[in-house]
Amino acid sequence: MDTNTMDTNTVLQNPQHNSTLSISDQEFSQLRNLIHERFGINLTDQKRSLLVGRLQKLMRSLGLSTFSAYFDYLVSDKTEKSLGELVDLISTNHTYFNREKDHFDYFSEMALPSVIAGLRQQNRKDLRIWCAGCSSGEEPYTLLMLMMEYLGADYHKWDAGILATDISDRALSVARQGVYATDRVMQLPENLRRKYFTQAGPDKMAVIDKVKKETTFRRFNLMNASFPFKNPFQIIFCRNVMIYFDQPTREALVKRFHQSTEPGGYFFIGHSETLGRTQSLYNYIKPALYQKGAL
Repeated sequence: MDTNTMDTNTVLQNPQHNSTLSISDQEFSQLRNLIHERFGINLTDQKRSLLVGRLQKLMRSLGLSTFSAYFDYLVSDKTEKSLGELVDLISTNHTYFNREKDHFDYFSEMALPSVIAGLRQQNRKDLRIWCAGCSSGEEPYTLLMLMMEYLGADYHKWDAGILATDISDRALSVARQGVYATDRVMQLPENLRRKYFTQAGPDKMAVIDKVKKETTFRRFNLMNASFPFKNPFQIIFCRNVMIYFDQPTREALVKRFHQSTEPGGYFFIGHSETLGRTQSLYNYIKPALYQKGAL
């Protein structure tokens, strides 16, 4: 959901097929409420026809002729695989390497050096970074490259790496493969492209194994009532995810993020997002960047 539950720059746009199925007010309300409850995405009435356009092909393949039958199919599936298919269909993962570049500049020039200096003072080597809503992997891979550049030969001495989560199995599959169209990689500085990528065929580049093995990709729903992490993170990225949530959902999610942030840790959100002036959990640093107060 970047990532962002998804890294979605576009939700429910440009359905590929004209719909011939119809959806009643009750059916739309059922699906909208389920999507909001499970994924946090707030679908407006304007998204109604687009929801139909995205779901009709799947419903026909399942032999379902009504949206009530599809809703029953969703709630009766204890494996939740069908919910994964739903979120893949209603989200469009749109991202590229070095998106919102000033965040990566701040990460490598300010946040990462500050965190590492603090850990060294405590004789600690546990560098914990979470990309929540990692989409197809561009964000966590970029952060890892910058971490490796900063720590250099000392990187292997750290308990580092990155946790990268998303709700979309489709996006995570792309992320684990680590193969991208060349034009999506070209936004990176040349030294990073040369050092951390290999050619993977015509117009494709692959992240090298040294970077891939340092990334832990997991499916995770940010709507979980609590986060299961034993230890807090020094840096959390959750960019271009909360834009699709209503205010109560955002506030509850930010509270959970705050609980999972180490004192003095950093919280990055998308430039199209804000925590609002009334929130008092994080300290404001600059647009789309916040910090938890130190103990």
